[in-house]
Amino acid sequence: MKQSLRHQKIIELVKLKGYASTEELVIELEVSPQTIRRDLNILAEQDLIRRHHGGAAPSSTAENSDYIERKQFFPSQKSAIAREVAKRIPNGASLFIDIGTTPEAVASALLNHERLRIVTNNINAAHLLRQNETFDITMAGGSLRKDGGIIGEATVNFISQFRLDFGILGISAIDLDGSLLDYDYHEVQVKRAIIESSRQTLLATDHSKFSRQAIVRLGELKDVDYLFTDDVPKQIADYLENSNTRLVICK
Repeated sequence: MKQSLRHQKIIELVKLKGYASTEELVIELEVSPQTIRRDLNILAEQDLIRRHHGGAAPSSTAENSDYIERKQFFPSQKSAIAREVAKRIPNGASLFIDIGTTPEAVASALLNHERLRIVTNNINAAHLLRQNETFDITMAGGSLRKDGGIIGEATVNFISQFRLDFGILGISAIDLDGSLLDYDYHEVQVKRAIIESSRQTLLATDHSKFSRQAIVRLGELKDVDYLFTDDVPKQIADYLENSNTRLVICK
């Protein structure tokens, strides 16, 4: 395979998986580890990927593009999940809304509620929610990403000042052992603050997150009160049987 074609394949695989290890790329492309490492270094220098020890993740530009594409992934499943989450939120409740396309879908599903008090680090969700004049919306401060998420130490400190009824959480990946995973260390710190500052944490995610890989560990499924999804692997169903986390299958 020519180098240019190999590089394009690497970018596609990294973008699809969110993270690809050197070993995976060696097997997939049938080349030596030395060749893959050279390829990753070249692509990282061109800002086409982010180089990590043992593999690669999308660059910030690729992540932003990936976010736009994710808006189109599994829309009916995300809508079903969002409707079920919204049913658990009573009028007048207080809640956090996290970064991510599924939390944004939840924000849209909440528009017929009344008098919600919402804290969010998601500009896209806030833009949707402002349509309801009965909502009290507070934006977290911090570093603004191109995808509309706000993260950083200031975000964590701000969120930690609150104690709200619900935390609506998104996630990038869930390992089959129940580990909650994400790509960005700073985003994980914000998610952890949301969990710690919420009386109940509602994790909303479609089935694709059970087959994705990420490198930063947030915690375990047992750390959240509810898992809302459209389908789960048997390993996850078995895990949940031995935890207090309630599974809600959304169809």
